[in-house]
Amino acid sequence: ASHKKPDFRGATNAIKTSKYNFFTFLPLNLFEQFQRIANAYFLVLLVLQVIPQISSLSWFTTVVPLILVLTVTAAKDATDDIRWMDVQVGDIIKLENNQFVTADLLLLSSSEPLNLVYIETAELDGETNLKVRQALPVTGELGDDIENLANFNGEVRCEPPNNRLDRFTGTLSYGAQKYPLDNEKILLRGCTLRNTGWCFGLVLFAGQETKLMQNCGKSTFKRTSVDRLMNVLVLCIFGFLVFMCTILAVGNYIWEINKGSNFTVFLPRENDNSAGFSAFLTFWSYIIILNTVVPISLYVSVEIIRLGNSFYIDWDRKMYYSRSDTPAEARTTTLNEELGQIKYIFSDKTGTLTQNIMIFNKCSINGKSYGLKYTGQKDAVDFSFNPLADPRFVFYDHSLVEAVKLENPEVHAFFRLLALCHTVMAEEKKGELLYQAQSPDEGALVTAARNFGFVFRSRTPDSISIVEMGKQQSYQLLAILDFNNVRKRMSVIVRSPEGKLCLYCKGADTIVYERLHQSCSKMMDVTTEHLNEFAGEGLRTLALAYRELDEDYFIQWKQRHHEASISLEDKDGKLDELYEEIEKDLLLLGATAIEDKLQDGVPHTIEQLSRADIKIWVLTGDKQETAENIGYSCNLLREEMNEVFIISGNSSEDVREELRMFLGQFCPTTSCFFHRQAFALERSMELDFLRTACLCKSVICCRVTPLQKAQVVELVKKYKQVVTLAIGDGANDVSMIKAAHIGVGISGQEGMQAVLSSDYSFAQFRFLQRLLLVHGRWSYLRMCKFLRYFFYKNFTFTFVHFWFAFFCGFSAQTVYDEWFITLYNLMYTALPVLGMSLFDQDVNDVWSFQHPELYVPGQRNLYFSRKAFFKCAIHSCYSSLVLFFIPYAALSDTVRDDGSDVADYQSFALLTQTCLLFAVSIQLGLEMSYWTAVNTFFVLGSLVMYFAVTFTMYSNGMFLFLPSAFPFIGTARNSLNQPSVWLTILLTSILCVLPVVTYRFLTLKSLFFSLNFQVMFKVRQAKVTPPPPPRRARIRRTSSRRSGYAFSHAQGYGDLVTSNRFLRRPAVSLASGFPPVGRTTTGFSPMGRSAGYSPTGRPQNSKVPDVEGTSLQMFRTIADPPL
Repeated sequence: ASHKKPDFRGATNAIKTSKYNFFTFLPLNLFEQFQRIANAYFLVLLVLQVIPQISSLSWFTTVVPLILVLTVTAAKDATDDIRWMDVQVGDIIKLENNQFVTADLLLLSSSEPLNLVYIETAELDGETNLKVRQALPVTGELGDDIENLANFNGEVRCEPPNNRLDRFTGTLSYGAQKYPLDNEKILLRGCTLRNTGWCFGLVLFAGQETKLMQNCGKSTFKRTSVDRLMNVLVLCIFGFLVFMCTILAVGNYIWEINKGSNFTVFLPRENDNSAGFSAFLTFWSYIIILNTVVPISLYVSVEIIRLGNSFYIDWDRKMYYSRSDTPAEARTTTLNEELGQIKYIFSDKTGTLTQNIMIFNKCSINGKSYGLKYTGQKDAVDFSFNPLADPRFVFYDHSLVEAVKLENPEVHAFFRLLALCHTVMAEEKKGELLYQAQSPDEGALVTAARNFGFVFRSRTPDSISIVEMGKQQSYQLLAILDFNNVRKRMSVIVRSPEGKLCLYCKGADTIVYERLHQSCSKMMDVTTEHLNEFAGEGLRTLALAYRELDEDYFIQWKQRHHEASISLEDKDGKLDELYEEIEKDLLLLGATAIEDKLQDGVPHTIEQLSRADIKIWVLTGDKQETAENIGYSCNLLREEMNEVFIISGNSSEDVREELRMFLGQFCPTTSCFFHRQAFALERSMELDFLRTACLCKSVICCRVTPLQKAQVVELVKKYKQVVTLAIGDGANDVSMIKAAHIGVGISGQEGMQAVLSSDYSFAQFRFLQRLLLVHGRWSYLRMCKFLRYFFYKNFTFTFVHFWFAFFCGFSAQTVYDEWFITLYNLMYTALPVLGMSLFDQDVNDVWSFQHPELYVPGQRNLYFSRKAFFKCAIHSCYSSLVLFFIPYAALSDTVRDDGSDVADYQSFALLTQTCLLFAVSIQLGLEMSYWTAVNTFFVLGSLVMYFAVTFTMYSNGMFLFLPSAFPFIGTARNSLNQPSVWLTILLTSILCVLPVVTYRFLTLKSLFFSLNFQVMFKVRQAKVTPPPPPRRARIRRTSSRRSGYAFSHAQGYGDLVTSNRFLRRPAVSLASGFPPVGRTTTGFSPMGRSAGYSPTGRPQNSKVPDVEGTSLQMFRTIADPPL
């Protein structure tokens, strides 16, 4: 059905996440490739080579490699880029359960009572708990009547497209009335419809105008720091090339004036050209001859190396996650060496560091602590006495279930509170009880109460039904004192079946403690000790308390509460005063401890990355308390960080003052929380924010929007000039992933948006350390060695031409055979350097993990920099002098064994090029750290190939076949059979590598103290695979920092529960008693992630089979059947 559209056209729903399309691929890709200065240079060179007056080389020697490079790179880019749309603004569309919301919609009607829908917003904010939206009553009457929907002719006036996910302002004009619209009536693109049969919505924003896409950054062309440095160096090389050619052109001019006139009798100048014009032509001739200072094969080799190292990532079985059958994937092949230079990592929290699985781990009741850590030897508690227990819930302390069965009053009161004080919704489908929790913390607590015999069954706006130890009970729900960020607690007021009024409260312990009766002081001390133990293990804690109420007092309080709730002025303030009044003189029941389960290996990974001097910032949409707990759990925050500084001002001035205060009292072991990111990122404060954050050992930014995540990344990139990496798993992380130099997507529970926008992807955060410390470091090391060696061998090759020019009248004659010039980079030296660049490693992966400090040189650009480049150029200049003048001197007064002269041009060319090939091959051997059979074959095979090709091309047969192409007839066999020639080759090879050996010997003392040398020395001593790293002992913290209640819980949910706009139809009643039989195998399983298992249905903890029952199972007479 379609709504009648106004005169203007809205955006279509098409979105674009790729860089190219069919029509733009060729021009955009060529434009991108010619941003590489070298490619543009070779294009100019090609033009010069088609001019016969200045070219001494054939044009195809440049055009073939250039086309090859452009084609290979374009094919690779097309492969990297390979990745719906009829919906337009004004359309009315239908969504069904579990469908993805395709545009920003105004909810019109739904299948649920009172037109409610349930949505999961993990793709937007990373939170996996369900949220509720409700349509206007006037549109809800449309139902699913297609004719009525088609005739709907309302008009919506609203804010323009923006990136605010938490706010919407607009009005609906329908009939003669105007209705206000807010965020509670909007379904945003990226949400998923849950537990709702169907709904209809009016498209407000589509395509790039949706809030999700407004939060996504643009796709950018990412270049590595090595690429950027290469562009600078290539410019320097071009400048040096022009300088050399100018010198040679001037030399030609002088030679033509002084010597050239002597040859004009038998070599007349063409068209009587002057010496100046001859020098001009010579300049361009040498531009062509000396172009090998930046050979085009460099870029072919770079692309092959990157492709090979990308395959290593794809093939790495140690980065394969078998549970989801997900291998690691290098989605781009151009950024591998950048992985070895990361300085800052920006990480999402939910789904990236954690599994989104909440587990009830421990508790303290009436001063006694319950809960044991699973060690592999303990039996899980047997809950078979309870037919309504969740079979996936696991607990290892039998004493708690025995206390429940012995009807300990405090224990019963504890779990009764958990079963009553919440906003969870219950639903029964196909005989299974399903929980929908606004907060995963609540889901875990209600599930725990359920297993210990206090089963929440259903609720209406004014009642809560639970099963207490097999007995159905109904409590009258009189009020919900809802949670918010300031209160950090929630309470319910209920009337028991016996008629007693009671207030149950749970929340942050510091908040609850302030409201306890003075008689609880002793129990507070004991419970505080338990809370410190729980917090020391990184568990999320909260305190539970209750108060019995007087009937008369409650009646007058209820009246005042009603008056405040309908007030139009300062409603929230009046309600807060009433809540403060009644939430006092509470009696402490105990505390709970929930584990927000981390992904496997996260703490160790963060520790390893920190040892590698990588700074990790967590950017999350969650609350500060949640992030702080996770920070301690994953080793991001440590006890030695004795100061936690929180930036949480409510205005720009407050934030500025807090930043200045921090900078004035900075401590090097400080961690920092930023809670008001919008103010801190203002232009006037961004530098203060950055200085503050960079001074801290740990940084956690809370309640940040997707766009703010990208702004933080851009800020660090702009001012710190370091390599950044962003990692996340949801659509809310896309802009951050695109903004960073390297984007990593985790294919987890929040869809594939992050993966599709990433450069690398895998399934678990722990694989990041292998990606960086092994693949990244090796890729960077190999690329740097490749560049140093490649520049050395080509500078040396080219500079020999320069020296030869002074002995050939600056005539632009080449010093080598033309076939050697053609095959030098393509055949004789290509495979050895590729072998080093694909297989070399200074230490293996095990040693890389044992010594993460080996990663630091990459961050500091120690292996390849401008300084390293100029060292390489100086070494090449020296080698070229040796390679020219030693053979020149050796042949100048030398005769063959038979007395004939060997000092001809062709013999000199052969000797020089043979000396060059041996010298660069030996230099390669000195650069190589890890010899394999492949490397050895490539090096020796290239030398064998050189001699085989040389003897073939210099043979009589080739000369007779094509005399002009093979003029060096007999040169090889006539020269290489002379002992003096081989002695010259030996001497030049030794002299060329002598500076390298000498330098390494002189710097051996300082080298010995470098970490790389020490680790490699240990490896050589071991001569075997190093032993596995020692098992790390778990460090217990005794922190007093504890979290507040239900950190992903949203304010206002309690109002919805009690508003008669109730969320669920009454649950179908099941037998509530506990029958005298074991637990059935068809027990229900809760929805969401609060029961200690993933939403994919894979149990995280399976029930231990054949658990021995206790002697106190009062409600069970028959043993469990085998599972």
